[in-house]
Amino acid sequence: MAPVGPRSGDAIFSSIDRVNAELFTLTYGAIVRQLLTDLEEVEEVNKQLDQMGYNIGIRLIDEFLAKSGVSRCVDFKETAEMIAKVGFKMFLGVTASVSSWDADGTCCSIILEDNPLVDFVELPDTCQGLYYCNVLSGVIRGALEMVSMKTEVTWTRDVLRGDDAYELQVKLLKQVAEEYPYKDDE
Repeated sequence: MAPVGPRSGDAIFSSIDRVNAELFTLTYGAIVRQLLTDLEEVEEVNKQLDQMGYNIGIRLIDEFLAKSGVSRCVDFKETAEMIAKVGFKMFLGVTASVSSWDADGTCCSIILEDNPLVDFVELPDTCQGLYYCNVLSGVIRGALEMVSMKTEVTWTRDVLRGDDAYELQVKLLKQVAEEYPYKDDE
């Protein structure tokens, strides 16, 4: 039997069970609103959203690898393309593109064509420093850390803040060597 190749984000998205998009969006909005009420400081809310996303990302990578059929990526560029073309499509149903690579191939931008988290959202003047979708940067950071890539993920453009697109900058800080928790018996 021939090995199964990686599946496209569209194929995976159409074959998995999904939650109603409006319910998902409203639930996420309720979480952000509750954080704003509890923490009061917008910067603390940004940190909490990032940490929540990180915790999600370290668990989500297993599902991504199991359902996508993706094998080990050869470099950071291929990894970024997998996140944009397969990961975002698989979990959010949106397509993203990768651009603005630096000369070293260690920093790029991921631009979302659509963002279902922000449907029905308008930021009040008191929340102008809020990165409403900061959970996504944490998810990417957590997932990449589980595949031995230490990264920094930041929002560079956000439609909720008046920009023309949703853009995340992903910077590879360090490729961590894989360590096994045990030694093979010889």
